Amino acid sequence: MTSQEQMGTRTPPGTSGHTARWHALPPESVLSRVESTEAGLTHEQARERLARHGPNVIKRERGDGVLTLLWRQVNSPLIWVLIASAVLAVLLGKVTDGLVVAAVVVLNTLVGFVQEYRAGKAIEALSQMVPQTTPVLRGGHKQSVPAADLVPGDVVHLESGDRVPADLRLLHARNLQIEEAALTGESVPSRKQVDAVAEDAELGDRASLAFGGTLVTSGTATAVVVATGGATELGRISHLLAQATDLRTPMTLALEHIGKLITGAIIVLSGVLLGVGLLRGYDLSEAVLVAITLAVAAIPEGLPAIVTIAMAIGVQRMAARRAVIRKLPAVETLGSTTVICTDKTGTLTRNEMTVQAVWTPRGRYTLSGVGYAPQGQLQVEGQPVEHSPEDVRALLLAGALCNDAALHSREGRWEMTGDPTEGALVVAAEKVGLRMEAERARHVRVDAIPFESEHQFMATLHTGDPEGRRILLKGAPEVVLRRCALEGGPEPVLAEVERLARQGMRMLAVARKAVPSSGDALRMEHVEGGFTLLGLAGMIDPPREEALAAVKACHTAGIRVKMMTGDHQATAEAIGVQLGIHAAARPGMTGARLSTLDDARLTEVVADTNVFARVAPEHKLRLVRALQAKGQVVAMTGDGVNDAPALKQANIGVAMGITGTAVSKEAADLVLTDDNFASIVAAVEEGRRVYDNLIKSLAFVLPTNLGLALILMFGVAFFPIQHVEGKWVPLMAMLPTQLLWINLVATVTLALPLAFEVRERDVMQRPPRAPDAPVLSHFVVMRTGLVALLMAAGAIGLFLWAYRQDGAGQPTRALAHAQTMAVNTVISFQIFYLWLCRTLAGSLRAVGLFSNHTLFVGIGILVLLQAAFMYVPFLQRLFGSAALSLEDVGLSVLAGMVVLPVVGLEKWLRSRGK
Repeated sequence: MTSQEQMGTRTPPGTSGHTARWHALPPESVLSRVESTEAGLTHEQARERLARHGPNVIKRERGDGVLTLLWRQVNSPLIWVLIASAVLAVLLGKVTDGLVVAAVVVLNTLVGFVQEYRAGKAIEALSQMVPQTTPVLRGGHKQSVPAADLVPGDVVHLESGDRVPADLRLLHARNLQIEEAALTGESVPSRKQVDAVAEDAELGDRASLAFGGTLVTSGTATAVVVATGGATELGRISHLLAQATDLRTPMTLALEHIGKLITGAIIVLSGVLLGVGLLRGYDLSEAVLVAITLAVAAIPEGLPAIVTIAMAIGVQRMAARRAVIRKLPAVETLGSTTVICTDKTGTLTRNEMTVQAVWTPRGRYTLSGVGYAPQGQLQVEGQPVEHSPEDVRALLLAGALCNDAALHSREGRWEMTGDPTEGALVVAAEKVGLRMEAERARHVRVDAIPFESEHQFMATLHTGDPEGRRILLKGAPEVVLRRCALEGGPEPVLAEVERLARQGMRMLAVARKAVPSSGDALRMEHVEGGFTLLGLAGMIDPPREEALAAVKACHTAGIRVKMMTGDHQATAEAIGVQLGIHAAARPGMTGARLSTLDDARLTEVVADTNVFARVAPEHKLRLVRALQAKGQVVAMTGDGVNDAPALKQANIGVAMGITGTAVSKEAADLVLTDDNFASIVAAVEEGRRVYDNLIKSLAFVLPTNLGLALILMFGVAFFPIQHVEGKWVPLMAMLPTQLLWINLVATVTLALPLAFEVRERDVMQRPPRAPDAPVLSHFVVMRTGLVALLMAAGAIGLFLWAYRQDGAGQPTRALAHAQTMAVNTVISFQIFYLWLCRTLAGSLRAVGLFSNHTLFVGIGILVLLQAAFMYVPFLQRLFGSAALSLEDVGLSVLAGMVVLPVVGLEKWLRSRGK
């Protein structure tokens, strides 16, 4: 048994230790178990425990090294074929060909390496949440020590503004509130207490504990350290984060599959071609060169660059729509998303508490408007009330005066200082016409009893009333009602409390009573009874208006939306119903219930449940994994440390840019600069556009590679062999360098404009593609074969025609001329086929002839480059090309135009067959 187990503290993740229920033990029992006192540890005890437990730091898991990352980029079948081709070409004396292929390999490797090297720093960011120093009692004296030196048993002091240095059990507390959203997802600070809570309390309900990395927003406390470093909740999340796996994107997997297919085909065909060449009398070196040439022809060398650039363009578009991509493949993954798992607070909701329901003994009212802007109307049954009734004004005035929050406008934006719940009351008072600055001057506060968890209320004493001084009281309904004289008893009020609570609202009751004018002190005996109930205020963190439309758009696009929050079940379900995520008749599920399910049962349940409340980090991680086990492509949103493991595990993690912690941002693939769920939907739309355009690029690129392979194979099988300089040399329709010119220059120049294609009209009306759906669909394969045959036939026909015209006189010059004709014909095919790839199913009229201006730019650049290929002497020597007459160029263009009517007919027949 380890030392931490002996003392009852949480052991570091991964060990067999037991989690002590510190929150369920009284303070004296905790001190006994950690072998400490309220005077703290002695210096000797602290040194001994530091040596035993280690420093209060979160260890960072060691990531992959530079060499590992580089190897990962190179270890691909297509890359190995290219490397082998480059080496063989150099050995055979074809240095230029070999160096060009090697340059392609180096470029692709560097792009992938830089992309991976910048990712995966989430665990390191956790250490930034632990303060550098903290006040501690050592030997009975208060002193400041490095937070890393804290040990179990240390007694520390907390006050407003402090970052909690470790997991602590409270010994004494006064009006202590701690912002725990990063851990629990709660939208308001958690009110803390010294009394023990239930042993089975969820993380957000452990009011007697303060967790490392959270922030004290008000009050003071003395507490004893019960866990440090990796044994804290923060450390446990760090361990979960290290266990989460980065998944490869659907497109990455699909391209890898395509690469394996192409590699296998190349190896087989190269072997066959080598054998055919030797049987026909080729020299061994020439037969090997032909096999290398086939590899160069068939491998789409430009495809990685096209994919990378297309995704980079998608990154720019998403950034303009407030979604910043951190990891490039995430662009395409968004388009594949089938489920979005989202936090509630700040993402679906505004993270601004708002009073929406008002009840007084005279009636029920609602208040419109959301957030901290004091704009809204009082309504009865949906109809606006022209003049606010006196009972409502009295209730909201009392709630806003018995209050420490303040509302102010800064640069046109309304902001709140103080407790969000109290701030909601101030805003509500302003909405009904009460100007609180003037009201506070008229009703001067004389004294106050601040809110404390022990008594669950706040009371203030005010002057300025004609009847004398008044005590205003606000707090938990059951606490306030006990102090009020109620006609008809408390049952009608409690029924109203229950009704509003079922709608997910947090309830406050407000009361008042007159007191004699003498005396300025407010004591507890003054608030024991005799109050008149003014009414109830029900408040909730309301849904963002734009989130409503965004959720609807997701449903239209076939994407399920699931809410995972640390908030209470009733609140989560109420928000879920308002957003259309949750059916009121079907209950959500709590973290406590999830803990009772094994992985197999959870995988079944997760598909039919859309609201999960009071969930801990490990619950979110399990839920994401369960959805992935069902074959779903999961996007996970979050802003807290508690979200980081699930963000990393998800197919695409989405962090909040404004409220998000450094940990969540580092774990995510995408960061929203406006914390708005609607921006996720915009990013999904762009992701689908990127995927569509990548498929268009693939459908454009692959016919060229297959066509070039067919041209080469036909030549080896049927073209004559020539005896040149003492050896038998095959007649080839294209040289290896000319094949690379087509693959790397012409194909890339023409394919890139497809990345700028406009969105298809139905992009958000169709369901997500199945995660296991092949990229090489039946349609893509058939289209590739059809266009490749047309291209090969045109290029071979014009090559033979040109070679036979003047081959007898000057065979070397004739060969260069004929090969240039073949290259020109292939490029002509590409230019005309490009227009057909702008929409794979519809007609060009559907997307508009001039909707993609980059298409004209790409074609113009390629025409200039091809002219240089034919007429610039330096390029003629480098590529073995020759100048063509205007008639030759015209013949090449006419041959390329054949693709227009043939593929147009194919599109028409396919549309008729649907």
